[in-house]
Amino acid sequence: MKILIVGAGFSGAVLARELAETNKHTILVIDERNHIAGNCFTKRDENTQVMEHIYGPHIFNTSNKDVWEYVQKFSKFRPYVNRVKAITDKGIFSLPLNLLTINSFFGKTFNPREAFQYVQSLSDTTIVEPQNFEEQALFLMGRDLYENFFKGYTIKQWGVNPNQLPASILKRLPIRFNYDDNYYNTIYQGIPEDGYTTLIDRMLQHPNITVQLNTSYTSDWNVDFDYIFYSGPIDAYYHHSEGRLGYRTILFDKEVYDGEDYQGNAVLNYCSASVPYTRVHEHKHFTPWEKHNKSIYLTEFSKETDTTDTPYYPKRLQNDIEVLHKYQKLAQNESNITFIGRLGTYRYLDMHHVIGEALELSKCFKLHSGDYATFQRFINEPS
Repeated sequence: MKILIVGAGFSGAVLARELAETNKHTILVIDERNHIAGNCFTKRDENTQVMEHIYGPHIFNTSNKDVWEYVQKFSKFRPYVNRVKAITDKGIFSLPLNLLTINSFFGKTFNPREAFQYVQSLSDTTIVEPQNFEEQALFLMGRDLYENFFKGYTIKQWGVNPNQLPASILKRLPIRFNYDDNYYNTIYQGIPEDGYTTLIDRMLQHPNITVQLNTSYTSDWNVDFDYIFYSGPIDAYYHHSEGRLGYRTILFDKEVYDGEDYQGNAVLNYCSASVPYTRVHEHKHFTPWEKHNKSIYLTEFSKETDTTDTPYYPKRLQNDIEVLHKYQKLAQNESNITFIGRLGTYRYLDMHHVIGEALELSKCFKLHSGDYATFQRFINEPS
């Protein structure tokens, strides 16, 4: 069976590898970029030799043991804990909000129980069922913490007032009543020693896989393949016939620092609306096992996605969801294509989610291989 996979990021690479190992398929992976690994692409900065995350920081974290063991088949992972700091109008604090943040911000010496009771007392009690991001924040932490840590940052990141965003976004960001400043609440965390590009390159190294870069997909490809997995934007596949889905994109200003340490941490969040950028990343801190005499830092700006921009974050506002459902109905009528990954399914997915879904999808495809109708019914259900 001839399979076409559009996109050489994690979704496409995992699927390609899993299906190639059955020795029942020949697989062509295409990507319109000049490199593999999608937005996880890493390479050495020529000036400093620091491993740069070209499209922004990627710290691998998961509680899924199967996913953790799977990626380690292709790369050695070094332990890494992401400890983010937030710069606000009132000072520099630790994220996520934790006991140190609360005590420092309010000038207190609370123990965990006292801090919990104090934050509860700040809650907006007029809100019973939070309907949006802002209400969820006011319900959880009150106005002072919300406005200093989240309001300005969220407006910069998403380009809309927080009262237009779903409450679920904030539910992913916990308040901790201990001194744990690990940004992630997952069991396994790390960064591949040789970078993500090398990891994905090893995934794609199989005699049944061919990779073709600088290659754009068109529907003319369909007639030459038995099945297609498409990880590009689902609205672009249908030529935006039902409208454009909303995305935010990010841009970076990169600078070389002629010294060993520019900011003392991998990621600093700039929470105030008066600062035009959202974050500054210093990439040498993502590989603390390496030594470099110089450093690079990237200032991150968020903006609405134009037609020439790389889409990063699905906005998923109410209008977007309505448009998405129209595309999902079109997808249900397809006979030999499945939409995969963040762009293909129009969902915010971390790396481990993408890998986990690709592994499950490959199992299902192997089970129903040749029975496209059953496979399509199983896969293309609206979410």
